[in-house]
Amino acid sequence: MNDVLNELYETVLSRKTEKQEGSYTCYLFEQGLDKILKKCGEECSEVIIAAKNGNNSETVLEISDLLYHLTVLMANEGITPGEVEAELQKRSGKTGNLKHFHQVDKNS
Repeated sequence: MNDVLNELYETVLSRKTEKQEGSYTCYLFEQGLDKILKKCGEECSEVIIAAKNGNNSETVLEISDLLYHLTVLMANEGITPGEVEAELQKRSGKTGNLKHFHQVDKNS
């Protein structure tokens, strides 16, 4: 999967520098960070809904859409796949590091 994500990143990056008419990726870059973030949020919600509905094929489609939009965000912000991979590598060696989350009173 790493090769596919790297290829996607390179394609997205090329759209950032070499504008192509009719390219959705170019459109996102032209619209800027707020639009890219909005799309990331929308796709994240769609992943949640598809998973909640128990529809694996739809969930795969939505995860793919989310990964694409996150890749556009990465390219926009100058974050490389290598940086994300390095962070994931650091995390993969950790075990037993369950974080204690702030408890929220749902009644308030």
